[in-house]
Amino acid sequence: MLARLVPRLRRYARALLRSPQSADEVVLETLERAAREGHSYGDDRGSRTRLFTLMHAVYRDRLHGAASEREAGSSGEHDFERLIALLPPEQREVFLLVTLEEMSYEEVAKTLGIPAGTVMSRLSRARERLRTALGVPAVGRSD
Repeated sequence: MLARLVPRLRRYARALLRSPQSADEVVLETLERAAREGHSYGDDRGSRTRLFTLMHAVYRDRLHGAASEREAGSSGEHDFERLIALLPPEQREVFLLVTLEEMSYEEVAKTLGIPAGTVMSRLSRARERLRTALGVPAVGRSD
């Protein structure tokens, strides 16, 4: 059922875009495209992957169609959401789908249309950037 997936779409879109209004617009456009597509969406992982793939296409269309606007953080505090937002889009997308949406590497690869190895390398780079920004040493390092 498509309605059951809407909260997950909204959660990912809000984390990705950091703007509730923009996120809701992307989700709405995704649902409109899904309705036009005529595909039957169930509760299975395949339906979830198809819908996230569709939403990712909407997000990419908006990202490429508009000038990128980034909010500059005004405080020196470690705000994890702000740090995630500062990741390059390709790393942020993978990081959020794996950690927030709990998708497997294969599901993320299918959703984004990239190889699973690319998912793993982008996730690794995103985690390393976040560790560095938070001042957390990587496991196994003695520095």
